[in-house]
Amino acid sequence: MDVTSGTIKQITEKRGPYNSVCISPDGKWLAYTGFEDKFLGYQQPEIYVTDRSGQGAKILTSGLDRDPGNLKWHDDCKSIFFIYDEYGVSKLANINMDGAITNMAEGLGGANTGRPYSGGYFSVSKTGRYVYSKTSGQSPAELVTGQFRNPVPEMQITHLNKQLLLAKKMGKVEEFWTKSSVDNFKTQGWILTPPDFDSSKKYPLILEIHGGPYAAYGPGFSPELQLMASQGYVIVYTNPRGSTSYGADFSAYINHNYPSEDYNDLMDCVDFVIAKGYTDVSRLYITGGSGGGVLTAWSIGKTNRFTAAVVAKPVINWYTHTLTADQYPFFSKYWFSKMPWEDPMQYLNRSPISLVGNVKTPTLLLTGDLDHRTPISESEQYYQALKLRGVEAAMVRIVGEGHEMTSHPSNLLRKVAYIIGWFDEHKTK
Repeated sequence: MDVTSGTIKQITEKRGPYNSVCISPDGKWLAYTGFEDKFLGYQQPEIYVTDRSGQGAKILTSGLDRDPGNLKWHDDCKSIFFIYDEYGVSKLANINMDGAITNMAEGLGGANTGRPYSGGYFSVSKTGRYVYSKTSGQSPAELVTGQFRNPVPEMQITHLNKQLLLAKKMGKVEEFWTKSSVDNFKTQGWILTPPDFDSSKKYPLILEIHGGPYAAYGPGFSPELQLMASQGYVIVYTNPRGSTSYGADFSAYINHNYPSEDYNDLMDCVDFVIAKGYTDVSRLYITGGSGGGVLTAWSIGKTNRFTAAVVAKPVINWYTHTLTADQYPFFSKYWFSKMPWEDPMQYLNRSPISLVGNVKTPTLLLTGDLDHRTPISESEQYYQALKLRGVEAAMVRIVGEGHEMTSHPSNLLRKVAYIIGWFDEHKTK
């Protein structure tokens, strides 16, 4: 837009969405991320570069097969800094105008107060000195600096959590991979063991499932899961198919196909951990929020192996959800091929409510009463269906909370307390 005349010139030609627009320091070039929309739930974004008039647009990341974001031009205008996730780990990288990528740092993590989602923050100076937020399974994020194209070791410049780490003993995080029982995919996961873990003992296990579903967990610090582990539980969290950071084929598998074999991926991971020998198989628990709530409800409709379940802020019935959620135009157009009334079975076949007749697992429903993404009416209908069947069930309304449940720190703690309380209450089948 010309700010004097108000004249607007269209830069992109194809239908986006396009995001993360940034202009080069010399004002000649635009960089942005996006893709040509094909109306699917997952579509892999690319980094585009064009001159400021929109001429000569080209894709830089055609060889990456990952999801780039958070673009920032190098001061010399010859390359771009960005973040991408690979196998659950967030990386800081640089890409030049020929598409050559230089990985600069990894282990980025944000000021996470909940679960171990990937992501992080960075900044780069004119001289190429960079700073980013770095995390690990045992430590919250601290600031680390380095120099682009310089072999000098990185240096941690903050130690804000030193006192916390002296006062609290953290559980350890262990990565694992397991082969799919249905095809050639592999699933990555992590095991968080309690403090003072002894592999010769038997521990209850919690499978914790991430939301999205187009998102990823990683090996970063998670206060929420550390709190669960501190209560004597082994925590298993994974990235089943549909998760990002493993390439477009892995993420797009669940397009118009969710839930599906992502359930098998989750069970394969549980089986892998059980085979290690320190799990009390009479105390297996399952929980997840949002997309993780969908898969939790779906899983207990498929198997009775779990002693108890906590289904947080779920979609239970895709037909009713699509017509009551805040993003109803998106869900109906991108996650399904037809409108609910045109093909109701398409919606029902992917709905956990269709499997409620199989459920025997004691189940707690937990949703914020101001949640518009997965309205509490979804939890209500599942709770009432379970009660009609005589399955032990309870429902908790978190007052004043929307979908994220983070407007009050006390409510985040309350959510974890309800989960652990429900599992402690159901110690054996």
